[in-house]
Amino acid sequence: MAENVVKFLLHKLARFLENEIEGLSGGREEVLYLRGELERLRAFLKVADAFEESDEELKVWVKQVREIAYDTEDSLDEFRILQAHDHGDGFYGSLSRFSCCIKNRKARGRIVSELQGINSRITIICKGHERLLYKMNKAEQGSGSTSARNKSLRSRGDALLIDKIDLVGIDEPKQKLVWELMKGGCGRKVVPVAAMGGTGKTTLAKQVYDDDEVKKHFKIRAWITVSQSFKIEELLKDMIRQIFSVVSRPFPEGLDSMNNDRLRRIIKDLLQKRRYLMVLDDVWHLEEWDDVKYALPNNNYGSRVMLTTRNADVASTSVMESVGEVFNLKPLPPNLSWDLFCRKTFQGNACPNYLEEISKNILKKCEGLPLAIVAISGVLATKDQRRIDEWDMVGRSFGAEIDGNDKLKDLKKSRDQKFTAIAKDQNTVWYDKVRRLSIHNTLKNIQENISVSQLRSLFTFGVLEKLSMHRIFPHGFRLLHVLDLQNANLKKFPIDIMNLYYLKYLSLRGTKVKDIPSFVGKLQNLETLDLKHSRVTELPVEILKLQKLRHLLVYHFKLESYEYFHSRYGFQIQGKIGALRSLQKLGFIEANQDGRTIMKELGKLNQLRRLGILKLRKEDGKSLCLSLERLINLHALSITSIGDEEIIDLQHLSSPPLLIQRLYLRGRLETLPHWIPSLHGLVRLYLKWSRLKDDPIVFLQHLPNLVHLELLQVYEGDSLCFRTGGFKKLKVLGLDKFSELRSMQVEAGVMPCVEKLIIQRCTLLKKVPIGIEYLTKLKVLEFFDMPEELIKTLRPNEQGSDYWKVAHIPEVYSTYWREGGWEVNSLESLNDGENSPRPNTIILTSHELQTRWK
Repeated sequence: MAENVVKFLLHKLARFLENEIEGLSGGREEVLYLRGELERLRAFLKVADAFEESDEELKVWVKQVREIAYDTEDSLDEFRILQAHDHGDGFYGSLSRFSCCIKNRKARGRIVSELQGINSRITIICKGHERLLYKMNKAEQGSGSTSARNKSLRSRGDALLIDKIDLVGIDEPKQKLVWELMKGGCGRKVVPVAAMGGTGKTTLAKQVYDDDEVKKHFKIRAWITVSQSFKIEELLKDMIRQIFSVVSRPFPEGLDSMNNDRLRRIIKDLLQKRRYLMVLDDVWHLEEWDDVKYALPNNNYGSRVMLTTRNADVASTSVMESVGEVFNLKPLPPNLSWDLFCRKTFQGNACPNYLEEISKNILKKCEGLPLAIVAISGVLATKDQRRIDEWDMVGRSFGAEIDGNDKLKDLKKSRDQKFTAIAKDQNTVWYDKVRRLSIHNTLKNIQENISVSQLRSLFTFGVLEKLSMHRIFPHGFRLLHVLDLQNANLKKFPIDIMNLYYLKYLSLRGTKVKDIPSFVGKLQNLETLDLKHSRVTELPVEILKLQKLRHLLVYHFKLESYEYFHSRYGFQIQGKIGALRSLQKLGFIEANQDGRTIMKELGKLNQLRRLGILKLRKEDGKSLCLSLERLINLHALSITSIGDEEIIDLQHLSSPPLLIQRLYLRGRLETLPHWIPSLHGLVRLYLKWSRLKDDPIVFLQHLPNLVHLELLQVYEGDSLCFRTGGFKKLKVLGLDKFSELRSMQVEAGVMPCVEKLIIQRCTLLKKVPIGIEYLTKLKVLEFFDMPEELIKTLRPNEQGSDYWKVAHIPEVYSTYWREGGWEVNSLESLNDGENSPRPNTIILTSHELQTRWK
């Protein structure tokens, strides 16, 4: 973990030296010295992190390095605030600049002094580095670093076992290498193959090693895997075993107890009068080559040594000892990369058109490295080609290396290292340089007069007292990055926030805040502004200054018994929303004022993944469609018209975003948008108040990946039929307020995966769906405010009862809204004959019911 902290700081130091150092007089030398020392320590920290838990001395040393990294980061961040200060314009701006100039000169001097102090500390720490390194080496020799070596060997093994069918573009380099080995004089020649990891060096060398001409020319061959964690004695013994097996001799007695010099002598004596080919795979350092080369005689028999390495120094130095040149293996060109990708991913078939863009984006990340292409192709080959969302997910997560368990371990470790504090009770004590603080239940759990100047993240959970940032933390925390005040007792936007230059994440979700002040435009590093379920309905034009903003979430709902049309509220904004080019999530923007301009502006937000629009007018539909065609990264789209009689006009959309997984349309539709059936990645679809004349089920049933479908007042016909073969992946189906619906039929073989069916307020539907018994995986069947005639048919003792049709369903409920609450009757209570509360009846609030079925 300390290694990651130092790695992050080194990146920050590099940017600081490149862009900002000029403003810090006398600071360059200090920063350069610090960077050099941290680079020296970083490699050691990789190993130290693994041994830290079992060695108290090492734990203290790592803690000191980590604190130096944190203190350095704080100093750099303080300096950046000085540089970024906004003084305003005019006379007062000039006066402010003059005043700050005097203050900043002192502050800069203090920062240089801090860096000098940090360098003094790191000099002392580095003195203990050598002793600890010796100690670590002894420990590592004892343990053998088994897991690291096994991982390395597995990686080499994967490269050796690649099928010939996977070898694209290898013929030409193979022929050149074979020729390089066979040609030339009689002296021993070294042929290094150099390239970055994953380029296919091992695969190429193995193809050359197994070539028939090479086998015939070199009677003695040995393949030695070196790797980063090699041990010279084991490597030499492996070489002896391979060579002695080739010449059919028994292994030397006492081989396991021989020292390195003796092992080298045996190899040299045996090879002295023989032509041999020795492959040293994965040589990392010059020392490894030096350890081996003296065992390989320069015997004038035309022997060759081929080594693979990613280290250019190893390649150039080894080749200097013989007449030869480095063989630099290059990544695959785009055409061959695509050929290999399609061969492995689609089993030789062509890539479907709708997957081509995603596939090429994934392939681009492979950078022409064959092993990376083969690996990712193996993953994609198992994915459903109709699930565009799954392919997109693979593309976005490609390269992630940390799983959830590791993250949990890191969190625990961060608490142990006083990086994180959780204030759950008054006895909680935290480190004065804590960087992440969570306050639970009450502000009384906060220590008085505690400094949190280094704090980077602050969270509150379930705090009911009125929140005053200045009173709680009088010394401030101006280096804060994350501020999450969800559900806090707040009515006004905290003015202290205006000074948080580094703030990236701000959540006032669930608070009573109504107004966002104009100074929000000063938060130049803000990436997420979460105002969901607050009382904000308008944003100032200054919000458009936040060029790094990625997530803008401003909306709230009003829930009663059922969802009603005007239950959602978004926000209005002055100015052109298209200025926020980094936005990925935007919801919910109200389009009723100058809607056409707003719709055009949305087309500039080509990074959008989620978009929510309220109060859309019919005349703005065409402008919206033109913008949607440009939003190729869109995954979720929600549109609500200005009124339940207003038509949502989406017929002008000719090329919908193919990555859409979730679509919510609330308002009148003249016809079902023609492009919806083409959304192969669609997982969730809500259509509400559509009032279609034609049955939408006919058009929706073949959506290959639809899992959740909710329809409210969508169709004005008197019958619905779910036909065989339709809705193959559907798990949840909700039907609400089909006012003319009198019969519903489910054919055998339809909805084979459906688990939940909810039918609401269909007042003319007097019988359970015909064929419901075919839904064998149905787990929940719920009727909301349905006619009593239908409910009576579920009683087993009634004449003509349909009880047998639903008897296989584990949970069947009849639910009614009565006296401000939901009355939920189980099937067992209905069997007693009356539709009134009984022992099996549950009374729930609207919120509880919504949570229950989520």
